[in-house]
Amino acid sequence: MLIIPAIDLIDGKCVRLQQGDYGKKTVYSSNPAEVAREFAQAGAELLHIVDLDGARAGHPQNLEVVKEIVRTVPIAIELGGGLRDLAAVEAAFAAGAARVVLGTAVLSEPDWFLEATARYSDRVVVGIDARDGKVAVHGWQTATDIPALDLALRMKELGINEIIYTDIARDGMLNGPNLDALKQLGRAQIKIVASGGVASLDDIRNLCRLAAYGVYAAIVGKALYTKQIELAEAIRVARS
Repeated sequence: MLIIPAIDLIDGKCVRLQQGDYGKKTVYSSNPAEVAREFAQAGAELLHIVDLDGARAGHPQNLEVVKEIVRTVPIAIELGGGLRDLAAVEAAFAAGAARVVLGTAVLSEPDWFLEATARYSDRVVVGIDARDGKVAVHGWQTATDIPALDLALRMKELGINEIIYTDIARDGMLNGPNLDALKQLGRAQIKIVASGGVASLDDIRNLCRLAAYGVYAAIVGKALYTKQIELAEAIRVARS
């Protein structure tokens, strides 16, 4: 299993939210590039960066920070947050992102989303963020009636090979990933990156056991910043 450290950006700083609530923000560093360097030195192969300002505004807000991270570390990054048109996707790639994570765009602008996937193929990953099993959009601020599994099945039909599934209720809460929801998503027969709730090495072991359901990677955020998990040890456990 691949362990992917998360860097969430607000006002150019490295932060974490609780359950996607912008009012429950903790700032962990004013130097995201240095945080990225530490993750790379610990053995990370990929960084998951979310422009939270961009997610709320609808267009990227922290691309200069992203560029600095790319200049600082020799590993790939994927970027999400506010990428809701083709110009934003192209700006993300120009900033150095190896992959982009698209969420809201899938539902609100299907035409350009299809153009982006046709043009960039496997450099596009779809983020499915869900609360109580239903998809949430616009930086998690807007609920829909669309079941996460239905959207995953739709993405599979469109040729998307990989999704990032975030259980919003677990995000930043350190209460373990939603294993049942991940098993259900496995019915879509698509590669899954699990996100939200990872708090211990046992959580990583439990996710490793879901390989048969398509879970091949896990994004880890708050547990790294609070030192509940050491990244190098998490990588060792996941590889073993």
